[in-house]
Amino acid sequence: MRADELDYDLPAEFIAQQPAERREMSKLLVLNRSSGVIEHRLFRDITEYLRPGDLLVLNNTRVLPCKLIGRRETGGKVDALLVRQTGPRRWAALMRSTRHLHAGEPVNFEDGAVRTVYLGRCNDKLAIFEFEAEDVLELLRKAARAPLPPYIKRDPWHYNLRRFDLERYQTVYAEKPGAIAAPTAGLHFTAELLEQIRDIGVETLYLTLHVGPGTFRPVKTELLGQHSVDPEYYEVEPAVWKQIAEAHGSGRRVIAVGTTSCRVIETLIRTEKPELSGWTDLFIYPPFEFLCIDALITNFHLPRSSLLALACAFAGPGGLAGRESIFAAYEQAKQRRYRFYSYGDAMFIHAARLQASGRRTEPQP
Repeated sequence: MRADELDYDLPAEFIAQQPAERREMSKLLVLNRSSGVIEHRLFRDITEYLRPGDLLVLNNTRVLPCKLIGRRETGGKVDALLVRQTGPRRWAALMRSTRHLHAGEPVNFEDGAVRTVYLGRCNDKLAIFEFEAEDVLELLRKAARAPLPPYIKRDPWHYNLRRFDLERYQTVYAEKPGAIAAPTAGLHFTAELLEQIRDIGVETLYLTLHVGPGTFRPVKTELLGQHSVDPEYYEVEPAVWKQIAEAHGSGRRVIAVGTTSCRVIETLIRTEKPELSGWTDLFIYPPFEFLCIDALITNFHLPRSSLLALACAFAGPGGLAGRESIFAAYEQAKQRRYRFYSYGDAMFIHAARLQASGRRTEPQP
């Protein structure tokens, strides 16, 4: 499949700049990949497409407040998105500066609340900063911003919006700090909705994948197979993996909330003795045989992104069928004024599967 087959036109007006006022009131496009039937609902209606015995797997990573805006002592502007810790007070960051920085140069972020020294580059993408504070994570919690993707526009000094984004660019079940982008399919859940889901007999489980900067890196190769995704760290509790494997083996539906949960499960199911913590660089693109996932909750993704490639792979057998299903759904979404990308609306893609008995069953709303 060629990368340009993941191109589509999306006017800027469809890119969500704010989340829905209430998480569960986002729109929900339901796609049956077996029949191609599309329905339009609200996210709170997801309960009507779940059934007792289903297993819902969510990513409990917690987004770090890791975006910083600052200035050099000479006055030049510096923006930094912290990516990973490399030492007790050192962090690697994606950096944008009005002028070239020199190793050893002080940089003060957030009106001097965060004081650092620029140490140079560790590679052509990442810069290294050393913080003055001993407890960097606590400092970031107090002073840094939510790492919103660049297509969400903000007044950098609008304090109320900064606090708002720190809350809403986070799932209600976020637990383990480490992500620099939200697992956005999970943003639509509330604690009350999750309780309703459990009340109908659906089991909810949590794993962790810390979303990294590669999430937003577009596919620039001619063919999808030539592209690689950056490794991302995951952790799965042994009891959780046992429950997932047992549910799959018994013919119960395993439903991934987001491409992150999907990639972790499909990584582990492919080995006889899976490593329950480590790094995955699994790139899912058409055609792809899903060995465990039966249904997927996801958002509407950027053109030429690895996330869109995964959605196309899941939406139908073979590359072309899945791509056509997804793009038809996206066209309907645009006609009905859905909101796209991280703060946007959701899709639920479900399908028939073979149970342990070999009988194929269709999920019923």
